[in-house]
Amino acid sequence: MRAVRLLLLVVGAAFTAYGGWLLLPQLGSALPWLIGGPVLHDLLVAPLVGLVGLALSRLVTNRLRRAWIAAGLLASATLLLIAVPLLWRPPSAPPNPGLPDRDYPLGLTVGLAVLWAAIVIVLVVATTLDRRGTDRRTDRS
Repeated sequence: MRAVRLLLLVVGAAFTAYGGWLLLPQLGSALPWLIGGPVLHDLLVAPLVGLVGLALSRLVTNRLRRAWIAAGLLASATLLLIAVPLLWRPPSAPPNPGLPDRDYPLGLTVGLAVLWAAIVIVLVVATTLDRRGTDRRTDRS
């Protein structure tokens, strides 16, 4: 087992060195992204996620509902992070006539709407089933 770990360490270090060597010519343009990403995360994203999680824990007391809402927020954040480069920056090359042009803001809006509609449906069904179970328990008493 020790030999396998050592082999994985050596292979991982070799791949990391090769990636760094390939990045070296582009380091000037990549450095702001390599530094800006963690700084932006630590100063903006992490505190915002913490505050939203704290507010969610105070506002939603049912654990199942809170889990579904948290999953929706996580999926929404992922969609937004994927969409940022497509929405922010203009295309770097002329459009390819073989590829269909896309309306990225509309696609993001539809994706978020479908996601939250599904979560609302799940929450409504869960609430309905929970009420039915409560009604049956009170009828038997």
